[in-house]
Amino acid sequence: MKARDLTELALRNLREAVLRNSLTTLGVAVGVASLVAMLSLGIGLQALASQRLTRSGLFDAVFVTAQRNLRGARRPQAADSAPKKEARVLDDDVRQQLAQLPDVTEVYPQIRFFTEVRYADKTPTTTVLGLPESSRASGAFEGMTGSYFSSPTADEVILQLEFAKELADPPSTLVGKNLILRYAERAALSKGAGEDSSFFGEMISAAMPAGISIVPREKTLRIVGVIESDPSAGIGGFGGGRVFLPLKTAEQLHAAQPDDLQALMSGAAAKPSYMALTVRVRAPKNVPAVEASIKQMGFGTFSLLDATKSLRLVFTVFDLFLGLFGSLALTVASLGIINTLVMAILERRREIGVLKALGATDRDVRRLFFAEAGAMGLCGGIFGVVLGWLIGWALTWGTTIYLHRQDLPGVKISYVPWWLALGAVGFAIVVSLVAGLYPAARAARLHPVEALRYE
Repeated sequence: MKARDLTELALRNLREAVLRNSLTTLGVAVGVASLVAMLSLGIGLQALASQRLTRSGLFDAVFVTAQRNLRGARRPQAADSAPKKEARVLDDDVRQQLAQLPDVTEVYPQIRFFTEVRYADKTPTTTVLGLPESSRASGAFEGMTGSYFSSPTADEVILQLEFAKELADPPSTLVGKNLILRYAERAALSKGAGEDSSFFGEMISAAMPAGISIVPREKTLRIVGVIESDPSAGIGGFGGGRVFLPLKTAEQLHAAQPDDLQALMSGAAAKPSYMALTVRVRAPKNVPAVEASIKQMGFGTFSLLDATKSLRLVFTVFDLFLGLFGSLALTVASLGIINTLVMAILERRREIGVLKALGATDRDVRRLFFAEAGAMGLCGGIFGVVLGWLIGWALTWGTTIYLHRQDLPGVKISYVPWWLALGAVGFAIVVSLVAGLYPAARAARLHPVEALRYE
């Protein structure tokens, strides 16, 4: 039997029992729709999480720290061991070397210092953190009150919401106002300048070629925005900031850093250094190579690639369970296909007998029933994909409305990629063909004489 004749005969048989075959096809469509809707939800949530985390700068960043011995203590070395290289300090020279590494797009320091904020009659103490210009593109500032910094060197600040509440209520009234930062400026002090004649002063002066001076300073800045969360926790920082400056503005202040005392004791106080540097790369796939190069330079590194792998594992298991639950409805639909085709055998025994009497083989009869089962699977799969996409769109629409009512930006929580659509249709066809195995085999075993006698 030719494929064309087989297709025409299968379609004619499906049209003769339109209602029953339509209900069976609808069952397949519902099963495919549940499968597509659940998997699209898992894929959409995974894409949303990856997009947010990638934009935050967590996965394309390497945190660099100097490898220093605890409290400056030196470990004893064996007599035959080679002397170890002295730990390097993170300074501007190292910053330039890191910026020249392949696939590195940006290198910026972690500038964090304590300050006293003066606004009206309030003088709270808090932590100031410098933000790089690349933080503008992150999603941390979505929905903030006010605006981002007007330029990388602007004398402007953005306040964290909880800290802003300590200055004014409501916090939105702070936007456009000025405040004063009182901080300690770090300046190099050459040997002999401002020497202390005391016993301790003479000891420090004799032991160190240079030192630092700490000078109290004040800086007037304009408040341009109030943000609810801490953006420094998601742009290559470790969080904890409550007042945020442009990074270049923070560098120009030359504020004393928490590690200045350690630098003072190590004799490197005259040369500015950093607690940590953040190295941004082109893509997360470049992180391992850049991290290895930095370790070869003698620095400690830390990245969140392990967290990425764990996140992928979690979403893979999540998608697996969603697929299993979605397949249950498709399994129930396969029982409907078996029932429909078995009933078709009872109703078409004489037709099967005539086909065999005219020369149709058992293989032709099996192919006929397989074609009918495959047609129901194909139609049900296509309709199910469309229905599943509509369900996902409805979930996204409802979620967006709810988020907007909570003054939050809308998100896309459902996504149907092309491979999921084709895979769902193919899976529906395979399930339908498997469901048609028993009816097709039963129809092929009918004896033509007994089939022609059937009334």
